[in-house]
Amino acid sequence: MSPSFELAAPDISPWRAGNTGVEGVWRFASSEPGRHVIVTALVHGNELCGAWALKGLLEAGVRPVRGTLTLGFCNLAAFDRFDPLMHDASRFVDEDMNRQWMPDRLADANTQERRRAAALRPFVDAADWLLDLHSMHEPSAPLSLTGPSARNVELARQMGAPEHIVVDAGHKDGVRMRDFGRFGAVEDNGTRSLLIECGFHGDPASRAVAQDQCQRLLVAAGTLDAATAEQMLPGWRQPDAPRQWALEVTGPVVAKSANFRFADDYKGLEVIAQAGTVIGDNDGEPVVTPYDDCVLVMPSTRQARAGVTVVRFATRRLL
Repeated sequence: MSPSFELAAPDISPWRAGNTGVEGVWRFASSEPGRHVIVTALVHGNELCGAWALKGLLEAGVRPVRGTLTLGFCNLAAFDRFDPLMHDASRFVDEDMNRQWMPDRLADANTQERRRAAALRPFVDAADWLLDLHSMHEPSAPLSLTGPSARNVELARQMGAPEHIVVDAGHKDGVRMRDFGRFGAVEDNGTRSLLIECGFHGDPASRAVAQDQCQRLLVAAGTLDAATAEQMLPGWRQPDAPRQWALEVTGPVVAKSANFRFADDYKGLEVIAQAGTVIGDNDGEPVVTPYDDCVLVMPSTRQARAGVTVVRFATRRLL
């Protein structure tokens, strides 16, 4: 059964036009030099927490004390279809926007999501730091997804929350915004990019996580001073995590069909002590943990079908 959806969709109509000539995109520049930071939300139309955070930044009149700040409501067409009773149906219109960040796909803008990504590309290209706000299909603790880059892991550690930092190598179906262009470079070129999974789509706590991550990132980037951030965004910063774990993803489990089943009601971040433990059934083939102390990252079967990742295996280390 799907968990209840308690987070209402925000009214972003006052902010829909943007100020850049591209719908839903706002840009503010300081007279002082500094980083160009972009914060994005609604890459998936049913992931509301980030839209609440961007709406809050705009309503508070946040302006960078140095550098440039861009705020982007991304997949507006999918968001317009949002229905809390069928929220998965508004994830995208034609295809997942967060798999389309490849030059050939953006040049061949023949779907709603590719056209929108192509329109957003100049803003992503121009940014030095990127914070992409997402939420999850299932109730789970928030996650910071850094990609394999050590510089992004260090930024997540510097931010002090959330507790779990997922070090993953990307997605087999295409490139995420987080890894596009300069953000995917192996060398440290000054860019930083984080994708935050703030919790379950319909949990009001996901909004608080998105707000917290915005404040932390803007302070870490130097876009806002800590005192200014607290004054303009009172109550946004939540307590630091008691500790932080790096979860290094070693591989996915991909469903063979919609018949995939887990052996237990896994919520995510379970640590399975023994290698060889059966955690699921993949069309008659047992799914077993490949090593001791295996962490289950984002298990979900609600959209299980052939070719869909239903869980990721990870090792963990304390930062």
